[in-house]
Amino acid sequence: MSGRTVLVTGVSRDLGRTCARSLASDPSVERVIGVDVMPPRGDIGDVQFIRADIRNPVIAKVIAREDVDTVVHMSVIATPGSAGARGTMKELNVIGTMQLLAACQKADSVRQLVVKSTTTVYGASSGDPAMFTEDMEPRRPGRSGYAKDVAEVEGYVRGFARRRPDVAVTTLRCANVIGPRVVSPVTGYFRLPVIPTVLGFDPRLQFLHEHDLNRVLRHAVASEVHGTFNIAGDGVLMLSQALRRLQRPGVPLPGIAFGGLGSALRSTHLADLSPELVAFLTYGRGVDTTRMRDELGFEPRYSTAEAFGEFASTLPPTGGRTERVLAAVAERLPEVPDPAGDRTPALTLAGGTDG
Repeated sequence: MSGRTVLVTGVSRDLGRTCARSLASDPSVERVIGVDVMPPRGDIGDVQFIRADIRNPVIAKVIAREDVDTVVHMSVIATPGSAGARGTMKELNVIGTMQLLAACQKADSVRQLVVKSTTTVYGASSGDPAMFTEDMEPRRPGRSGYAKDVAEVEGYVRGFARRRPDVAVTTLRCANVIGPRVVSPVTGYFRLPVIPTVLGFDPRLQFLHEHDLNRVLRHAVASEVHGTFNIAGDGVLMLSQALRRLQRPGVPLPGIAFGGLGSALRSTHLADLSPELVAFLTYGRGVDTTRMRDELGFEPRYSTAEAFGEFASTLPPTGGRTERVLAAVAERLPEVPDPAGDRTPALTLAGGTDG
């Protein structure tokens, strides 16, 4: 289709804003309308912003008045911090999606729905397969928080697809999005100066670069392929490998200690170790992306390792700080002769360093 009118939800957050701007640059798109309860913080370019709450039936009037034919749903959020509280987060994720889908169902103009979902819907447990395909169910369904919200959202989306078979519905189950500008529970965890790990576990991780997220959303809008697709960069990265690339020390802790640690980090706004993130950092997760390539026709530009590498390159290393400080001090000390006649620094780092 040409001359399309695309509505993007969640444009007050960075990922929604950049998605809307990317779609606005597409020659086949005539207008992009961004909606959210708060105005975007950054430049939205040619995107038309409408202040609207998708939890309110007023969203139906927006879709009808603007003659929207394509809806890109980006308002499923991962942390209560950005919504104010867990109750508000659930309302926005679940009730907001219900109201949005009800509005789409009533609007004859709507011909396509693209939903940004997440591989968190598969959960993470000791009994998981090596790779999840789109047809698999989680071994341990989410009982609370973000994981439960995503499962409910996808259930409502499937119901909408049955009621409106004339609408092309594309659900993108994205791996953890990472990049220099991404603010999320995962990037907050990796930005900690000392990174806690679960004792005895080295999970497999998959990532999706933020640029590839914009590309796949734009590709999904252009291709109008119906279905559910896992979206991730090639390959996996072990957590131990990730820490080495970050040059940040890891502190192994018993799994039971993560509960108290998560509360402490959350209170200081350093990181949000939700139950689903702790499970991910314990068992890891892998998803099969065959359908992404063969049916959706999309190929990420960044592998998992490349996406994480670019993110890591923007962070200063914190590992080995003690050793670097002592080595710098040793270089400044005057040399003194030892009994053998050799000249050595006055400070000797015998036996290594601790701390």
